Amino acid sequence: MLLARLLNACHHFPGFVYAAVRLIEATSTIEVDVRPRRGSKPHCSCCGNTAPGYDVLAVRRFEFIPVWGYAVMLLYAMRRVQCRQCGVKVEQVPWAMGKHTLTKAYMLYLAHWARKLSWKETALSFGTTWDQVCHAVEYVVQWGLEHRELGTLRAIGVDEIHIGQSHKFLTLVYQIEANCVRLLWVGRDRTMKSFEGFFTLIGQDLAGKVEFVCSDMWRPYLEMIARHCPQALNILDRFHMVAKLNKALDEVRAGEARRMVREGYEPVLKKKRWCLLKRPENLTDKQRLSLRELLGYNLKSVRAYLLKEEFQLFWEYTSPAWAAKFLDAWCKRAMRSRIEPVKRFARTVRAHRELLLNYFKAKKQFSSGIIEGLNNKAKVTMRKAYGYRTFRIAELSLYHVLGRLPEPKLAHRFF
Repeated sequence: MLLARLLNACHHFPGFVYAAVRLIEATSTIEVDVRPRRGSKPHCSCCGNTAPGYDVLAVRRFEFIPVWGYAVMLLYAMRRVQCRQCGVKVEQVPWAMGKHTLTKAYMLYLAHWARKLSWKETALSFGTTWDQVCHAVEYVVQWGLEHRELGTLRAIGVDEIHIGQSHKFLTLVYQIEANCVRLLWVGRDRTMKSFEGFFTLIGQDLAGKVEFVCSDMWRPYLEMIARHCPQALNILDRFHMVAKLNKALDEVRAGEARRMVREGYEPVLKKKRWCLLKRPENLTDKQRLSLRELLGYNLKSVRAYLLKEEFQLFWEYTSPAWAAKFLDAWCKRAMRSRIEPVKRFARTVRAHRELLLNYFKAKKQFSSGIIEGLNNKAKVTMRKAYGYRTFRIAELSLYHVLGRLPEPKLAHRFF
């Protein structure tokens, strides 16, 4: 049959022969009998050495890549061997591993499509189950982690994302160099003990060569970075600093809006939240008119907005010295504003002054922008897995899509 010739051409293994091929129309299945070549010796599944045969087990079915909508099954009666080192063991077959019912080629095929589609859609497209897609991804990820080379890490970034609907977190560490952007490590929770696992993985020698680390202000991250990478510039997360300032401004606006309603003043701050929080270039025409009208009032919200817009100029500097002078001057004005949420933000800025200035010492080469983009991809990736509420499934899906892991080599890729 033509299928046997195709298998011999692209999925051939020395020592084995594709024999009879049958079409089972009732189940839309093609069955392919596989037998050992005459005179070939089986290999022990533990040590991999050749060994004399012991007996033959019942026929096992291995799922191969579907053809023209038909499921393809390889049927093979496994032999047991009498190994001198390991005793009586089941033989090793080159097209499958362990007790998996999927062939390696099929697992690699499913894992390839699981990057493009959700795991459920992949299972439906190829007539298999979600669990089988999970097994395929697990095989590819484990092989890739065992064979990947970390090389020299120059710049890394660390951040956390939510997992599921609860308050559980994953700690993600990325390599963020220009020539290599990839996920390096996934950790459960966002604690010092969890983050310690990353430095245990890479070792002290590799950690000592890290030059730049992007992180937020989470104290466990800062302490572990200072302990394991004391020579590295710890660049504070710009995204979170802007988010904290926006939160302070929103707190001022909400409090002042409630006070104006309570005291009977005109509710000029009602429905003005995004007029104050959005960047001027992103405002709609209606929002731009509303903001222009609002700026005519002497309100705390207006003063907080002007301080927020002024703070954006900090990121335009190139010299660390001039950036430091601007930051100190801005913090003085913020502390004199008598606006408590803005004063709290200014205290935070002063407490992390040196980490903020590291952004300029690194010549603006690295920032949290790329990390936030990768985090968004990570969230989409976990949703596609339809099982991301468990740590193991989230870990597999993230490594599979963002890890840039090497894949097992096959004689023919099939895709």
